[in-house]
Amino acid sequence: MNRRNFLSLAALSGVAAACGSRSGERLEPPPGAVMSTPLFVPPLLAPPLDGDGARHFELAMQTGRTVILPGQQTPTWGFNGAFLGPTLRAGRGDVIRMTVRNGLPEASTVHWHGIRVPAAMDGGPHQLIQPGAVWNPAWTLDQPATTAWYHPHPHGTTAQHVYRGLAGLFIVDDAEDHGLPAAYGVDDVPLVLQDKEFAADGSFSGDPLRGIYGILGDHMLVNGVWNPRFDVTTQRVRLRILNGAQARMFNLTFADRRRFHVVGNDGGLLGAPVEVDQLVLTPGERAEVVVGFAPGDDVVLRTLDNGVDLAKGDFDLVRFVAATGLKPSPALPAHPATLPAIVPPAGARLRTFALGGRDSINGRPMDMDRIDEVVPAGAVEIWEVDGSGFAHNFHIHEVAFQVLDVNGAAPPAHASGHKDTVYVPVRSKVRLAVQFGRDTDPSSPYMYHCHILRHEDAGMMGQFVIVEPGTESQVPHTLSGRPGQPTPHH
Repeated sequence: MNRRNFLSLAALSGVAAACGSRSGERLEPPPGAVMSTPLFVPPLLAPPLDGDGARHFELAMQTGRTVILPGQQTPTWGFNGAFLGPTLRAGRGDVIRMTVRNGLPEASTVHWHGIRVPAAMDGGPHQLIQPGAVWNPAWTLDQPATTAWYHPHPHGTTAQHVYRGLAGLFIVDDAEDHGLPAAYGVDDVPLVLQDKEFAADGSFSGDPLRGIYGILGDHMLVNGVWNPRFDVTTQRVRLRILNGAQARMFNLTFADRRRFHVVGNDGGLLGAPVEVDQLVLTPGERAEVVVGFAPGDDVVLRTLDNGVDLAKGDFDLVRFVAATGLKPSPALPAHPATLPAIVPPAGARLRTFALGGRDSINGRPMDMDRIDEVVPAGAVEIWEVDGSGFAHNFHIHEVAFQVLDVNGAAPPAHASGHKDTVYVPVRSKVRLAVQFGRDTDPSSPYMYHCHILRHEDAGMMGQFVIVEPGTESQVPHTLSGRPGQPTPHH
């Protein structure tokens, strides 16, 4: 139901149209209320450092049931609960030790999207976790403060696993004081945006692999809640926004067109806040924004149809209601962070990637045994991505990149920082300055792919390995085995 029809129906019926809970109980909003269900804030998972400076996280993939629509229980999947997952939090320099248990009826993986990890720990399709198995990746976290996320990545079924509910945020902190709101769940609030279709019995419906893009749903969920309300208690609120949808583009704006500031995107914080009144995010992209509120404000964050087929329809997302007395917030910092520009050297390697239709890159669908590109560790290269007759976006595992230009034009200021996912409009050419890490492994690949999950699952994905500089020609372009395989738990 789109926003206009929903509001008309609510006015006619005088019946609450929103309900959600984490534990399965029904929550009844007041009669006639619109967008009154409290926004669920995912629990924060930030285990203390042990004596070795490591943080031990435990994640369990499991099935469950969740009340999303009034009076109906939806079969869902989640991490450490019935639906979605906790927000993981760790600091730069921490040793991360994960215990990931698969309690699902089928094999899956967990990919750390936006986290720079050795390839065997990346959680791509090669690190498949069988039902009943346990995976124990470990790495040292070494990247600037950012908002990343985690989700499954099994080849051919990623769309279905994410759609059922497997997703969560991963916040990286560093030693700097960035001067931004930082009280999690109070003035530092995660927003996981997704769209769904529902059957008459309340179950998720729709085929993630249908048509051109898969599912473009008619119910917008924020942190798993339909028509939520967040009570604002401070003058400014930092929103960590994730587009966790299958294919939908969220064209974000407030109902009163208030302006807000983008302070970070996929790869970290920006050098200066950028004031906007509208922000576009495609699947997998993240943004950090700071919004100002006045006492008594009552305003809705929306996504509006901008003429792109991925953004079809106008929908309300979340209602912000400010108290009559708001706690003071610090001034917006002039320079949240200073990340060095990613500058290709003279003569930098140029690689080209043609996104073909819905199922191939450079004319070839994904092959789990084929290495498509071999990259020397620490390289900075130019990657040129050509779109086709459909809209796409492009994600590269492990790296940070900056957008050089889109069809020859510089990106908007709010998209000029470090990123890992970028929108590729229909029949466009996007050039990226790509910075690769220094972890080498010639037998464990990373992925690059369209993050419209229907395209990814259909084969619009390739593989690259990072190797010691000078050894590129010695690396085979086929894999003899599956690296990084988890083992059954007994």
